[in-house]
Amino acid sequence: TLDLTGNQLASLPESLGALTGLTTLDLGFNQLASLPEWLGALTGLTSLNLGDNKLASLPEWLGALTGLTTLNLTGNKLASLPEWMGALTGLTTLSLGFNQLASLPESLGALTRLTTLNLTGNKLASLPESLGALTGLTTLHLGFNQLASLPESLGALTGLTTLDLEDNELASLPESLGALTTLTTLNLAHNRLARLPESLGALTTLTTLNLTGNKLASLPESLGALTTLTTLNLAHNRLARLPESLGALTTLTTLNLTG
Repeated sequence: TLDLTGNQLASLPESLGALTGLTTLDLGFNQLASLPEWLGALTGLTSLNLGDNKLASLPEWLGALTGLTTLNLTGNKLASLPEWMGALTGLTTLSLGFNQLASLPESLGALTRLTTLNLTGNKLASLPESLGALTGLTTLHLGFNQLASLPESLGALTGLTTLDLEDNELASLPESLGALTTLTTLNLAHNRLARLPESLGALTTLTTLNLTGNKLASLPESLGALTTLTTLNLAHNRLARLPESLGALTTLTTLNLTG
């Protein structure tokens, strides 16, 4: 393990390339705008933290670090991801939050061992259908993007427990959302939803549902099937009435209807 977090490093000494036994390299919170090629020789790496640097692109040799299980690229200046990203098939955690990503490569669907994918705070307007191949995902963060729709393939992510879609531009949700029957937390706050699919009632393991700041004028009766809900946030919508079935939500501890 080598931890160089929180320095002012704009470059790295070449001698580090001799540390071929390294498994964990932490370079977060530095000033790196590019990565030296010798880093590609550290093929024993399982965890690489490049978060909070100044990287605008990724070198192709990074795709040779196929032993990586954790890759953190949060808080850089990445506007796109290379197709070879799909070669990192050992990844279980991939953090890409707070970059400038406007799209994702189809090859992302090859990362079938991913359990956590964080894409919060980018510029994503759509998601590739191949996202549905990431069937091992348990946590998916897509908040604070520009998503206007979701692919039907999202319904294939049947292992998800946390899905965060806060602050996007979603006007509707795919019916396939109802297939995500292991979800415990669903955050849809601050979108443009005028209605919810009936299939929402199939998410019977939900404990937290956040629908704050949408355009909902009504709620589906199926909402009453979510009998494990403890927190339901419906603040700042256009609701004139609530479905009778809401009375079945006997485990609710927090119900917010403000505004």
